[in-house]
Amino acid sequence: MKTVRTRFAPSPTGALHAGTVRTALFAWLVARHANGQFLLRIEDTDQARLVEGGIKNIIESLKFLGLDWDEGPDKPSDVGPFIQSERLEKYKPFAQQLVDKGLAYADPYSQEELQALRDKARAEKRPFLFRNHRPENPPVWDGMQPLRLKSNPKNYQWHDEVMGQMNSGPEAIDDYIIMKSDGYPTYNFAHIVDDHLMNITHVIRSQEFISSMPKFLNLYDALGFEYPVFATLPPVLDGSGKRKLSKREGAKQILEYKDMGIMPEALMNFLVMLGWNDGTTQEVFSREELINKFELSRVQKSGAQFNEDHLLYVSGLYIRNLSLGELFERVKNFWPESASSFDDKYKKNVLSTIQERLKYFSEIPELSEFFFTDLPVDMKLITSHKQLKKLSNSEIVDLLNKSKEVLENSSFELNELTDKLNDLLIETNQKPAVLFSLIRIATTQAPSSPGLADTLAVLGRERSLKRIENLLDLLNVN
Repeated sequence: MKTVRTRFAPSPTGALHAGTVRTALFAWLVARHANGQFLLRIEDTDQARLVEGGIKNIIESLKFLGLDWDEGPDKPSDVGPFIQSERLEKYKPFAQQLVDKGLAYADPYSQEELQALRDKARAEKRPFLFRNHRPENPPVWDGMQPLRLKSNPKNYQWHDEVMGQMNSGPEAIDDYIIMKSDGYPTYNFAHIVDDHLMNITHVIRSQEFISSMPKFLNLYDALGFEYPVFATLPPVLDGSGKRKLSKREGAKQILEYKDMGIMPEALMNFLVMLGWNDGTTQEVFSREELINKFELSRVQKSGAQFNEDHLLYVSGLYIRNLSLGELFERVKNFWPESASSFDDKYKKNVLSTIQERLKYFSEIPELSEFFFTDLPVDMKLITSHKQLKKLSNSEIVDLLNKSKEVLENSSFELNELTDKLNDLLIETNQKPAVLFSLIRIATTQAPSSPGLADTLAVLGRERSLKRIENLLDLLNVN
């Protein structure tokens, strides 16, 4: 049996987003599942659409997700190079071979002449087919004119590992340009030649190419190439479920998720579930489980909706499964600036209290700022609170004084704090939504926080009491 070889072959025309990267992920999983090879190839033959930094973004995005490749621009092999603009001499012999066989010809038409033929077909309400206008005596191809494939229209049937049996009629096939006048091959020609020379066994790509399959097959036949295994992936849809996810519609760059602090394992897990499942209700998979379980036969045919809320849910699951030590190592670059003067032990204590609430690492400053700095007293937190706004100033002062008295006699160990706070509820005859909310606002000046006892235990006696006193001073003045 042949060694399975898959490839990801993006064009560096912009930053990678989830829809594009999922194609890379599925191709990578197919290769890794079969102990095969995964290749990275950069398709830059459309020079007008190239974006500066595009190749760097592709490489950084794949590396962030952990999609390693066996051969590519930075991993040369005897089938390279892996950037198409560095392979131009590879395409001309195959183009000339087609010319010599009478299966390709130089296109003598100017843009104006070609447009006139299209306009005439439109006026006569018939489809325009270039093969109906083949020149009787085309010029000798010298590389200065576009080169067109002389198509062989016929019925095609082929198998797609995801879509099943597919077929098309001769009307889907026309003569098309395979080499441009600037010496660059078109995508339709270059990717087929490259896949052949690179011994690619499985071509895995998005649904937008399915309508082009008949003309691809026609070129395979003209070149005498064996067909690879084809797998057409369903589209990734945006949050509305109505449109294909795209940069134009606001899809985030993959590296934006890195900046957010989404764990790459969580993002990989989320992306693979867009259109694939293992037949169980399992939600979280390790990298090794995904490699072992992934099969193209379990990829769905219909589109999969990209729901960022679900991505954050999956990310939170991964964060909660980390040990405190591992989480601490991963979040080193996400602390607020105010944390720089605190030691690692204190920061670990902070992290332990917010771990259950974290969905991504860049939330850490918002969730932890009050642990590191005394925030200004914000009376709106009380006056806008559903329960606290019903209390008079004197009632609030009384509750704070009683809370202060109890906390002054606390060791601030978690279990003891929990007991004292519960006893305080009974003593004051208040609901947690009133008493605990008031203490939380006084000690954090934040609209929400982790469990009150956990928060106070980390803040410690001195800082907690000082903050209660600050609020009391303001209330007594007023």
